[in-house]
Amino acid sequence: MTAAELRARLTPRGHRPLDPAGHRQAAVLVGLEVGRGVLLTRRAAGLAQHAGQVAFPGGKIEAGETAAAAALREAFEEVGLAGADVEVLGRMDDYVTGTGFHVAPVVGLLRAGVELVPAADEVAAVFYLPFEVLLDASAAVRRRATFKGVTREFWVWPHEAYFIWGATAEILVGLARRLRGEA
Repeated sequence: MTAAELRARLTPRGHRPLDPAGHRQAAVLVGLEVGRGVLLTRRAAGLAQHAGQVAFPGGKIEAGETAAAAALREAFEEVGLAGADVEVLGRMDDYVTGTGFHVAPVVGLLRAGVELVPAADEVAAVFYLPFEVLLDASAAVRRRATFKGVTREFWVWPHEAYFIWGATAEILVGLARRLRGEA
C-alpha cells in the first residue's frame, strides 16, 4: 500500500472509545511502513506481563498524557522510534483485554526505512506483518482454547516466526477491515 492509500483509508476517522471502570489505561502505536507492513514486537521473556508475546509498541498512559503521546513515548522507549518519524493518522476503536487493560490503538505512518533499536530489557525482536498478509481476508483464523476451565475464541495471524494472537491479533483484524474498506 502507498502512503496516500493508507492516509485515505485511515484519516480522518473517528473511533469508538470505551470507558470501562477499573481497567488500566494503555495506548499502543499501530505503526505502518510503506513497503514493509505493520510494526510489531516480541516482548522480552523476563517481563512481568505478557512476556514473550507479540505486541504493538505501547504501554501505560501517564497522568495528563493523550493516547497519541503515550503511544509515541512508549514506541521511543521500546524500539527507539522518534516521534518525528511518525505521522499520526488517528485512532482505531479502543479495546478492552481480558487481563484488565483498556487499550487505545493509535495509527501512525512511519518514515520509510526508519531504523529501530529494540530496548533489550523490553523487546526481544522487532518485525513487520506484511500488508499482503494483512489484506488477505482469509489470513487470520479463529482458534479456540480452554484455559483454567474457560473456553475462549481468539484470532491468530500467520507468520513464519511468531505466534500473533490475543489483543494484538484483534486490533490487526480491525485494521485489516478498515484498510479493505469493510469497516
